[in-house]
Amino acid sequence: MMRSLDIANTGMQAQTTNVETISNNIANMTTTGYKRRRAEFQDLIYQDLRRAGTMSSDTGDLVPAGAQIGLGVRTAGIYRINEQGTLGQTGNSLDLAIEGRGYFRVTLPSGEYAYTRDGTFSLSQDGTIVSADGYPLSPNISLPNNAENITIDQSGQVQYTLSGQTTAQVAGQIQLATFQNENGLAAMGQNLFTETTSSGTANLSTPQSEGYGSVRQGFVEESAVNVVTEITDLITAQRAYEMNSKVITASDEMLQTLTNLR
Repeated sequence: MMRSLDIANTGMQAQTTNVETISNNIANMTTTGYKRRRAEFQDLIYQDLRRAGTMSSDTGDLVPAGAQIGLGVRTAGIYRINEQGTLGQTGNSLDLAIEGRGYFRVTLPSGEYAYTRDGTFSLSQDGTIVSADGYPLSPNISLPNNAENITIDQSGQVQYTLSGQTTAQVAGQIQLATFQNENGLAAMGQNLFTETTSSGTANLSTPQSEGYGSVRQGFVEESAVNVVTEITDLITAQRAYEMNSKVITASDEMLQTLTNLR
């Protein structure tokens, strides 16, 4: 009887993780470049009450199915759904969106690299293109103080004109990073990811290269969260949690019946 209590307990813990994942999705429904997460679960090991394939008689008859009881569920992983988010127009010349595969690379204060789909860039005090937290885009691209008409084409080339001139100057080339396993990237908050052994090392190339997306100036990628889907999943998780709690209640009542036997 105590086995059912433990099994239902694992179910309630799993649905708690599920609700926490869904709540994080809903909380980030307006976060630039956010990709929704989905919790995945696996059943636990099984106990054999009667093993399939064992002999049931001296004549060699075999048990066709056997009897196994599962011991519950566990969280296998929480995966990012790397769907393309809607591109929202901002009109800001340094707002960039990636349409397709790829991440912008920025340099952290530690000198390490981080990767992001959040393209809300601006200029630092020395004219370097930086993220919303001041991390410079890598490779570094700087613009002079009198730069005007900043344009960034779909292949990531940054151009500008100087005050009083019409000839375009090239400031630099934006590169995008792709990974063999995007789900292996480690989220560090601030819309940033770092590479891990699971993700593999970053592969850098110019936008619009084969296997890489294009850059859209004056746009940002909006959150890929679908609120209707999240609310539906939340209701399902809540009902699953309630049913597991009812298993605990029923098991408790059965134990109470045993306790009352005289």
